[in-house]
Amino acid sequence: MSIPAPFVSRPMDIEKDWIDYNGHLNMAYYNVLFDRCSDEAFEAMGMGLDYVKERRLTIYTAEIHVCYVQELHLEHKVQVSFQLIDHDEKRLRAYQEIRHVDGWLAATSETLSLHVDMSGPKVAPFPADVLAKVEAMRSAHSVLPMPERAGRSIGIKHK
Repeated sequence: MSIPAPFVSRPMDIEKDWIDYNGHLNMAYYNVLFDRCSDEAFEAMGMGLDYVKERRLTIYTAEIHVCYVQELHLEHKVQVSFQLIDHDEKRLRAYQEIRHVDGWLAATSETLSLHVDMSGPKVAPFPADVLAKVEAMRSAHSVLPMPERAGRSIGIKHK
């Protein structure tokens, strides 16, 4: 089976309840869109809902950095990409972009996620079968350039 590089979500609508008093998508719901795409990518790597229910293993977010680039509004439809840019035996580093279906960039996200054994809960290595799928996605995504916005930090440049 071919692994898309990057992984791209199904098209998603902006929901009415997500619009804030400024008339655009509230900042929290950008994370909902990123998370929905991540869930699809995790499912492709064998870590979906069945994985959680049957094996009591899951993914927790440890750190996230979001850049809001352009406002989204109720009538917009978007797709979210997921690029696995690094991993080890217990962690995933991913870069995502929310793009309007017309192609313009709305937001980016970089995330560090932990593989967790829910019996602890505690951070735990990926099982061999899942690690193989993680490695396959990382290999497929390794042909992509490192995203320009990856690795950013927050700061104020003083003159």
